[in-house]
Amino acid sequence: MRNRTDLALRLTEALSHNTPDLLRYLERRLNRDDAADALADLMTIGWRRANTLPAGPEQARMWLFGIARHVVANAARTERRQSNLAERLRETLRTTPAEVRSIDEDAEVRDAIARLAPDQAELVRLIHWEGFSIAEAGKILGISASTARTRYQRARADLKAALSLHGDTQIYARDNPRAIVAAAQSEQR
Repeated sequence: MRNRTDLALRLTEALSHNTPDLLRYLERRLNRDDAADALADLMTIGWRRANTLPAGPEQARMWLFGIARHVVANAARTERRQSNLAERLRETLRTTPAEVRSIDEDAEVRDAIARLAPDQAELVRLIHWEGFSIAEAGKILGISASTARTRYQRARADLKAALSLHGDTQIYARDNPRAIVAAAQSEQR
């Protein structure tokens, strides 16, 4: 127990003596907000790795700056990943055909789906907009495939009725967003 207490005291002392210098080091390499977060990360890592804290104050200082250097490198990698992801998303949005994007933008269909029971609405969205099969959508929602089929049939009938009130009997199918779902019409005959 004495060793652990001694270690905690040494780390606390090293951190209190070096925190201002560590923060300045981090602020020179990162923006101010990120530097504060990086300092918190550095302290967390320091406490996690406290058993490797060198004995002397100068060695402890170098040890803390070594951790700071790794925290800065991790922050730079994170920034690059986020930037690359944002660029890929921008590219996807630029190259996605307008017809596909318009599925979500069609107010009448959105409103009709919003009037469905929440479980039916989510089922319709998963099937028609996200491209899952009825069984897959059921699994995502935590219901059996047969329950999903039954709910989907009800949802389709409710949507057909709601959209026909507006003169629009189109229900958006996965492969052709503007196709009329013939199955919904034939089931009502």
